[in-house]
Formats: sequence, structure tokens, C-alpha cells
Amino acid sequence: MNLFEMTQRPNPELFHQGHDPHDPRMGQKVYREPPDLKTSPVVILGSPQDEGIRRNHGRPGARKGPQEIRRAFYKLSPTPLLDSLRIFDLGDVPVGDTLEETHRIQEAIVHQILKQGKLVVILGGGNDISYPDCAALAKIKTDILVFNIDKHFDVRDLTPRNSGTPYRLLLDQELIDPQKFYEMGSEPFSNSPIYKQYLQDKKAHVISLQKMRDQGISSLFQDILGKHSSSIEAIFWGFDLDSVRSSDAPGVSASYPTGLTASEICQIAQIAGKETSQGIIEFTEINPETDVDHRTSKLTAILLHTFLSSYSKNRFGK
Repeated sequence: MNLFEMTQRPNPELFHQGHDPHDPRMGQKVYREPPDLKTSPVVILGSPQDEGIRRNHGRPGARKGPQEIRRAFYKLSPTPLLDSLRIFDLGDVPVGDTLEETHRIQEAIVHQILKQGKLVVILGGGNDISYPDCAALAKIKTDILVFNIDKHFDVRDLTPRNSGTPYRLLLDQELIDPQKFYEMGSEPFSNSPIYKQYLQDKKAHVISLQKMRDQGISSLFQDILGKHSSSIEAIFWGFDLDSVRSSDAPGVSASYPTGLTASEICQIAQIAGKETSQGIIEFTEINPETDVDHRTSKLTAILLHTFLSSYSKNRFGK
């Protein structure tokens, strides 16, 4: 498979160049020419669609998420922690005639990138893309630790598939191990008790926002990651931005005034970057059409920058 024939090139106008030679930006650091893919351990891939959100009766607009995340990310400064890390922007997944077709295309592309030993960064798009992304990772690795950082469980028992069904599909098709699946940041008013019971019956882990705060984010993730450190080959990190309170992230498909703070989710991104068992990190449900002053796109860009800085420090020991 030729990845450049299967994907759409990123818009070059998004790669901010800056005007001060002493103040470079990420748009000048990230590679996008085909020869550079081979030597880049990190690959960015956009999924510009929100059909799953429409099917789930959410607010459409997340199809514009990858573009606006890139616009914000490529204006950030490449700190010294990122000097040694080569990052490649492969562009976007083509949108098919149906959500199912788009998922098939995305799974094939992500699988091909993972086969090359890359860390894959996915910019969504609706949270339904967790299904093809995790499915692709499951073809490469047997033991996967999965985090869904989200206000919602996304295990709805509905057809056709939508943004509320990805983890139901993954669990029912036994693509992920429920005992290595963690629902992080839920609140009691945002999920049906029936779906909480489904997860408990599967022996998956449901950790509410309140429990995260009671134990402390750093301590909690340290315990989880330590518990699985000897038995996992890869980690899937799913960051749904509706896990963040609306004052910090107003531009999402389903916003609430309560949730993680911007600082708390940045802390999780930093923790994620420290892990050596990397596979996929995914950012979803960013809706530029409902955003305020590009606040949510900027926060997502900062999350990505934080994650990559932490990853680079861990990888190169700087």
C-alpha cells in the first residue's frame, strides 16, 4: 500500500513559518515531503469527518477539527525537548460514501503506519474513529492497554455504528481486553446505568472524574500503568475533548460546565508521553463551529505539544 496514494496531503498554508528567524514554529519543524516519512518515528494523521456524531445526534462540525488543530499546533514554538524528534504529517484520511467505508480506509492506513513501527497521532473527527484505530492496533499487538478519557462511555448498543458505539464494537468483537480497558473521567449524569453495568459485567474499569480527583491524577495513572507494565505491548490513548469543562473547551460535540480542567488534561498528556509502550494517541470531538476564540483547538494543540515533549524527553533522555 502506498500511503501517499491512500491519503490527502495536508494544507501547506497551515504550516506557520513565523517572521522572526530567532523564533521558529512547529510549522517549520514538522516534515511533510514523502522522503522524510521513513526517518520520522512520529506520524500525524487527520480524520476530517463527523458522520458518527450526526448519527448519534450530536452537534456536527468536528470534520473541521484536524484543520484547526493543525493551525494552532503549527504556530507553537518547538521547545528544546522537541529538537531531536522528527515528526511527519501524512495528511488526512479520505472520507468515504459511508462511515463504514471511511472506517475501513482509516483502519488500513493506520495499520500500515503501525507496521512501520511509528507512533501514530490521530486528529479527529468524531470519537467513532477509536474503533478503526484500535482495530488496526489490535492487528499489530496482542496486549493493548486502552484509555478512553471521556465524559461518556461510548458503549451504546446501537446500529448503525456512531460516535457512541466504538468501544462497544471493540469489546464485543474481542479486539480489546476489557480488563485492560479504562474509562476515565465519566460523570454520573452523562451515562446510562445500563451501560455502566455492561462495563462492570465485562470487568472493564470505570473511573469517574471524582475518583480521579480523590486519588490524584498522577498517583492513579502510576498505579494503573505499574499494574500492567509487564504485560502490555502498546497503549491506546483516547482523548475526547468533551471530558474537559466547557469554560476551557467550549468547542466540542457535547459540552458540559463540569469536567477536567485544561491543566488536568495536560497533566494526563504529559503522563502519556512518558510511556515507552506507545501505539496511538487520538484527539477527538473538537468542534471548531462551536468554539470560542479557537480555545478548544488551541488546548488540543497544547496537549499534543505536551505529549510529544514528554515523549521526546523519555525517548532521548533530555
